[in-house]
Amino acid sequence: MDSFTPTEMTRVKRLGERGKYDRETVYGILDAGFICNVGYVVEGQPLVTPTSYWREGDHVYWHGSSASRMLRTLAKGVRACLTVTHVDGLVIARSGFHHSINYRSVMALGVAEQVTDDAHKLEALEAFVERLFPGRWAELRPVSKQEIKATMVLSMQLKEVSAKVRVGPPKDDDEDYALPIWAGVLPMSVTIGAPEPDPKLKPGVAMPEHIRNFAIER
Repeated sequence: MDSFTPTEMTRVKRLGERGKYDRETVYGILDAGFICNVGYVVEGQPLVTPTSYWREGDHVYWHGSSASRMLRTLAKGVRACLTVTHVDGLVIARSGFHHSINYRSVMALGVAEQVTDDAHKLEALEAFVERLFPGRWAELRPVSKQEIKATMVLSMQLKEVSAKVRVGPPKDDDEDYALPIWAGVLPMSVTIGAPEPDPKLKPGVAMPEHIRNFAIER
């Protein structure tokens, strides 16, 4: 299927025209970032944890310490809400009420599963590194057994998902367009600075292309 079927929880009700359910939009938003927020409940207390993520097919993955409260909780089958947001601009209107933000966001609901097979876990971690830095995994020292043991990887199928997107100029009340008040959009984007070599870098080590040409949105 080319689109996700909206559920009562994922259907965008407020400003429903901004809701997007097609896989192209959802996957594009997910693939444009690497930081998400994962919501879950521990003993009645809602918690939200920021973490890095990556997508493979119709699954999202995230990882961390095997001692992580978030990971250990979700590995027990606690339902999760994973969100990703990109801010593309500040929308300045002719009234305070119509000021807004141009953004792209995704919300995914589901139950995460722990990746327990070491080979699968290693493949997932390789995919994480390669997604950001193609070709880097082969340059790194091999992962140790202790590092694999100390790392937990979770996977969640993208099934109950929706995106919400706002683009364009402000939408003022018709009578306000005649007012002598500046209105428009301040575009925003993430920029990458010049690489800063580790002070302990061995002399003569060249900067690889995947660092020199790094870009977030591929």
